[in-house]
Amino acid sequence: MLLLQKREQFEQNKVICESAKLTFHGVEGFDVYNVSIPFVWRSRSYIYGRVERRGEWARSWVRLFEQIGPDEWTLVPESVSYQLEDPYVSIIDGRIVMGGTHVRYRQGQVDTYFGYFYRGTELDDLYYFATGPEYMKDIRLVQLMDGRIGVFSRPRSEDIRREFGSESMIGFTIIDHLDELTAESIERARYIPGLFARDEWGGCNQAYSLDSGKIGVIGHICYKTYAADDQMQQVYMNFSFVFDVDNHVVLDQKIIGTRSCYPDGPSKKPDLTDCTFTSGIVLREDGRCDLYAGIGDTEAGRIVIDYPFEGYGRMISPR
Repeated sequence: MLLLQKREQFEQNKVICESAKLTFHGVEGFDVYNVSIPFVWRSRSYIYGRVERRGEWARSWVRLFEQIGPDEWTLVPESVSYQLEDPYVSIIDGRIVMGGTHVRYRQGQVDTYFGYFYRGTELDDLYYFATGPEYMKDIRLVQLMDGRIGVFSRPRSEDIRREFGSESMIGFTIIDHLDELTAESIERARYIPGLFARDEWGGCNQAYSLDSGKIGVIGHICYKTYAADDQMQQVYMNFSFVFDVDNHVVLDQKIIGTRSCYPDGPSKKPDLTDCTFTSGIVLREDGRCDLYAGIGDTEAGRIVIDYPFEGYGRMISPR
């Protein structure tokens, strides 16, 4: 089934139990979007967010915010400012791992970009420890049941398009410990077949170890279309799948959120009005999940959805 048809089917049958925007304090004059998932550290709830002026692009910082109310967050005073985009967090061996995309400029123009990774036990004192391959975003880590670390890659290039038809692929590999996370080990990740059709792209945004031994993945899936005025639109949607590590195959791939699921709001550019860039999910006490995402490259939102990995295991709390 074509992705557009899958979207239409999702829109007709979607069940969104709640929809809200996140409010951020302490960064007036800046947008906060493309956030990490919320996480609890030493009994307090935090989130990392991409902070950027509305009229600028690829000139952003990642800042740390603490929760002060439902969907309400405030800047942590004197917290570190990272020159990164699109942060994410995972817990590996009891330590915070924070990653994001660093954009390098040359003579005022975007030259290239890399994934940067930081780790530590103190949120105000994380150590930079690894760089991903050039031109690769959305590298994600997850600790497996046996203690090893799963690594999802996302190569995107003209070589990928020529070989597979899609604009990007997702790969997967396993390393024994964080010191083995290098550009070379990430590039060796074996491609996962069947995720994207011709001219589609996407990536893993958050991965969860399931008690079945499989991995639950929350990601983004994308395509381009044209509006009635011939304005090109980049369509970003939230999707999920279960990854069978032993057989290296995808199970139960599906759309779990689109821009229309979130509250209305502005977009940074005209081609991003149909864009929701996935963060990940957090389990709720009622058995459902809060799904977080950036919306329109200007804001962050939250919707409540059913548990997307039903029948494939429960999420394991990080150690």
